[in-house]
Amino acid sequence: MAKQREQWGSKLGFILAAAGSAIGLGNIWRFPTVVGQSGGGIFILIYLIIIFLIGIPLMICELTIGRKGKSNIVRAFKGIKPGSPWWIIGALGVAAGFIILSFYSVIAGWSVAYIFKFLSGGLNNLDVRDSREIFVNFVASPVEPLIWHGIFMAMTIGIVIFGIDKGIEKASKIMMPVLFVLLLLLALRSITLPGALEGLRWYLTPNLQAINIKIILGALGQVFFSLSLGMGAIMTYGSYLTDDNDIPNSAMFISLADLSIAILAGFIIIPAVFAFGFEPNAGPSLIFITLPAVFASLPLGNLFGGLFFILLTIAALTSAISLLEVPVAYFIEEFKWSRKQASIILGIIIFLLGIPSSLSMGILGETLFFGRGFLDFMDFFSSNLILPIGGLLTAVFVGWVWGAQGIFNELEKARVTFRAKNIWFSIVKYLLPVVLFYILITGLI
Repeated sequence: MAKQREQWGSKLGFILAAAGSAIGLGNIWRFPTVVGQSGGGIFILIYLIIIFLIGIPLMICELTIGRKGKSNIVRAFKGIKPGSPWWIIGALGVAAGFIILSFYSVIAGWSVAYIFKFLSGGLNNLDVRDSREIFVNFVASPVEPLIWHGIFMAMTIGIVIFGIDKGIEKASKIMMPVLFVLLLLLALRSITLPGALEGLRWYLTPNLQAINIKIILGALGQVFFSLSLGMGAIMTYGSYLTDDNDIPNSAMFISLADLSIAILAGFIIIPAVFAFGFEPNAGPSLIFITLPAVFASLPLGNLFGGLFFILLTIAALTSAISLLEVPVAYFIEEFKWSRKQASIILGIIIFLLGIPSSLSMGILGETLFFGRGFLDFMDFFSSNLILPIGGLLTAVFVGWVWGAQGIFNELEKARVTFRAKNIWFSIVKYLLPVVLFYILITGLI
């Protein structure tokens, strides 16, 4: 008798896990700065419109394919269209899980390290110059970042190994509320700093003059990448759904949770950076150089710095477990591995794949791939090639291959009327391929 496939234990558990997959490092270190530089409140409004036009429709596609297949993402496409080559979309997703997690874990490991650096009192009395020197020396070390990379991967494996209900869902039910509480606590501290109001004004004041076609198209790409689309994670999570789940409603909740967390992160970062007169640059330099100097200037700075990096680590971990689950599900079903075997072996392989990314900040710093360091190259290759291709092919598959009736039948298993289904399908069939093709081309230029 075949072993019954795992399922989510509750609808709330699924929503929290899927939202956790979408919420990652980019929500914390990129989104707030992009908002401030791109029109403030107007950008958020445009971003919200794009979520409904692009993000939610594509997420519905991925969740529906996953639930229809009720298997790993390669087998899902084979089941929907037997004998066709569309399974390659699933193969891209499995590859994306390996590639993205290999370098994502390296950066997440830095976050884990900074928890201990703050809570041990190792980052006292810093200015930006000191903070930059500490960070550069840390990432240039051939050993220390690898240790933290390994610790983060062990944390990821330790959750995935327990499965969907007892592992990923249970962990998400703990981590997501903690994430939200930490966000609120740190945001309240940040907005009460002297000079914080100037930062909030820069962050949220609508600036119509900043809006142009480049900003709008940039928001399109940001929505796509922010929601973990095109990498197989949402599709894999969808495969564990029961037929009574209202997929369009779930997709809306997940997308809005992702946006809410990203906006709230801005209430931590932007006021604090402005309060101390620093530049709100996006990316790792903001998180690992500017913010440690900010926290070092605060009363109880070690505590608040430690809490911030706990927050960042949770955001990274909820994404990492979804990335590892993609290849784990594939190897369990295609090669009959146990979940324990798949989680450990694949986790170790991903750790090993991450070693060049870690060393590229130090002893391999002079080794370039197409003009980029190894970590930057892996990031560029996945973000600008694998993910847009995966999203584009998914939209084409749903709109032009699977067809309206097939996907409508799957969506309506929940016995909930999807009133906007014809509008949604038109968006998927005509608008999404054009937008995703544009994201792909501009990302490669």
